[in-house]
Amino acid sequence: MSTALSFDAGKLARHRARKRVNRIALALALGAMAFGVFWLVWILIETVRLGLGGIALATFTEMTPPPQAETGGLANAIFGSLLMVSLATLLGTPIGILAGIYLAEYGQKTWLGSATRFINDILLSAPSIVIGLFIYAAVVARVKSFSGGAGVLALALIVIPVVIRTTENMLTLIPNALREAAYALGTPKWKVITMITLKAARAGVVTGVLLALARIAGETAPLLFTALSNQFWTSSLAEPMASLPVTIFKFAMSPYENWQKLAWAGVFLITLGVLALNILARVLFRNKH
Repeated sequence: MSTALSFDAGKLARHRARKRVNRIALALALGAMAFGVFWLVWILIETVRLGLGGIALATFTEMTPPPQAETGGLANAIFGSLLMVSLATLLGTPIGILAGIYLAEYGQKTWLGSATRFINDILLSAPSIVIGLFIYAAVVARVKSFSGGAGVLALALIVIPVVIRTTENMLTLIPNALREAAYALGTPKWKVITMITLKAARAGVVTGVLLALARIAGETAPLLFTALSNQFWTSSLAEPMASLPVTIFKFAMSPYENWQKLAWAGVFLITLGVLALNILARVLFRNKH
């Protein structure tokens, strides 16, 4: 009888200890979440408060101004960012999707597939400034000129590994039974991939592309070494080209009030765009499931 009571007491004590540990872990987790959310909300409030003050019609219609000018905007920087980000996405997305298809459908156990995954992991975690320096040495230093085209190449190298990883993961999640059913009907493998597996993983692949686009939209370091900047409007990829991240960096570090005001307006526009892309990506991912 005493042994049974002792066993029950020990069991109750262990149960209470586990509950205490669970409460402590839960409190720490909630505290960490509250800490992160606090800074995020503060950043968003400051971005909206200071960014809205710089938003006006001139922001979208006029070029970046000289110091202490009465008027000016971000039209050339907005155009440059949209052009370089769009072209980088168009360049990097097909390469990333095709490489992801190879890794998921053909290269699961091959040495080439393993080597590609290893290199892709390195690119995925590489600092963007390293990619910018690489394009500077490979392109800018050789042609002896900064250019929007070099900026597109640098941003595309950031897009590619993100799209590869997402495409491979999404295709891997497709059940093999779906492929086997198509093979049993005599469907060739290329048609199975394009018409069945890739179509089934479409929402996830598009989500990866949108996340890659959101990532490069705010990149500054690669563009400092490639596209640099331009105070005037240009659509030529062979010339230095303005972009919102570089303009924000330059204007925010200046002592001029008009530049600082436009820098906050640029921060607000980028934040709004990235937020919209992330919301769109999450909506697509939610519909997938």
